[in-house]
Amino acid sequence: MFPATTFAKKRLGVFGLARSGISCARALLLGGAEVLAWDDSEPAVEKAKAEGLVITNLHTVDFKTLDALVLSPGVPLTHPEPHWTVVKAKSAGIEIIGDTEIFARELAMTSAKLIAITGTNGKSTTTALIGHVLHEGGLDVDVGGNIGLAVFNLRAPEAGRIYVLELSSFQIDLMPRLKPDVGILTNITPDHLDRHGTLENYAAVKARLFAKMSKEATALIGVDDVSSAHIFASHKDATAVSVQRDLNDGLSAPNGILRSKQNGKCVDEIDLRAMPALKGRHNWQNACMAYGAAKALGLSTAKIAAAMQSFPGLAHRMQEIASLGKVAFVNDSKATNADAAEKALSSFTNIYWIAGGIAKTGGIEPLANLFNRISKAYLIGAAATEFAQTLKGIVDFEMCETLEHAVQSAARDSASSTKPNPVVLLSPACASFDQYQNFEIRGQAFAGFVAKLPGITMAQGVLS
Repeated sequence: MFPATTFAKKRLGVFGLARSGISCARALLLGGAEVLAWDDSEPAVEKAKAEGLVITNLHTVDFKTLDALVLSPGVPLTHPEPHWTVVKAKSAGIEIIGDTEIFARELAMTSAKLIAITGTNGKSTTTALIGHVLHEGGLDVDVGGNIGLAVFNLRAPEAGRIYVLELSSFQIDLMPRLKPDVGILTNITPDHLDRHGTLENYAAVKARLFAKMSKEATALIGVDDVSSAHIFASHKDATAVSVQRDLNDGLSAPNGILRSKQNGKCVDEIDLRAMPALKGRHNWQNACMAYGAAKALGLSTAKIAAAMQSFPGLAHRMQEIASLGKVAFVNDSKATNADAAEKALSSFTNIYWIAGGIAKTGGIEPLANLFNRISKAYLIGAAATEFAQTLKGIVDFEMCETLEHAVQSAARDSASSTKPNPVVLLSPACASFDQYQNFEIRGQAFAGFVAKLPGITMAQGVLS
């Protein structure tokens, strides 16, 4: 925890008292601001009180007496309709910002650097991978934002320090002064449309990552989807990244060999194919982004390659957690939509697939071309009936309802497989909120149920 001094002697409303909200409120108080903290959730208010915050009901406050509203990124700014605090703030003419915006203003007063990563899928692994590569390369680095620690729980900004932040579209929407030294956009597919209205609005928010970057900054943009390619076309100094085709200019790895090219000439190369935690094209894209960021910070190719080789992978993202004889158990709980699940399904064959939860738009129909890789599916949660209709007559499936039942059934069936390399894969293609508070808890539950299987061998550190 460190003080947020840029709002010293200012009066701020803070709405949303979850992890980042409480951290930000405390940082503002330490920096000399007057903080009026509130949440419409009684448990959140009680938790904030227990942590020493003074609570003020913002319903009763004249927002014209405030200098700004600090809004939790989980609170609707525009869609499906603006939150009541947003309506009051706009009526009062005060700015609406998030904790990451305040953090960015603190950063601007130092020579610390910011690497900001966004995108629909891949941003968490890319963020973790960049943090690992920079740390292994001997640089002073902190990792957080939408992954891991809230920004004000990181170390205080100082010269030479590098911050690697995952930023959601909700956070970018609340960051009017966002100006990263390295900005990364992995990809854009339909997601969070309930909060942004349209895909075009969603993409426009993502594009703001690059709006105020200096000419000396580094922009890395995936060009394998239409929306991201359109954003790349608007930024002539950006570096293109592709894992679908070989680029004459930019970074590409369509066959697992990362190549940096300029005017058709290959200037650098790293073979990613044998790296244990970077399997599949989606991870090759993550590696391209990490390479570009590390190069921008001055690391050598040899150091980057060595660090990638030792990368342990991201928890809940294609994480091999156990084995039982010939069967591998893989936790991909972070796959909360079909596009994310596609990455795992395309990386394995002979899959015993656990899927379900709260389905996103389109369900699992976009995965139809990968159904031939699935030996059997085990359907759980609210989406089970919908998914069963999609799979009927194409993939054998079992209605399991619960994750525990699915693990037991998948373990039983995979053990008798006559095909090579059977994999029990939790890659739900769904949000978790019908049965679990978040995808992390779902992934931990999966590991716990797997650990109970007779004869199982768990990977080191999975249950710690």
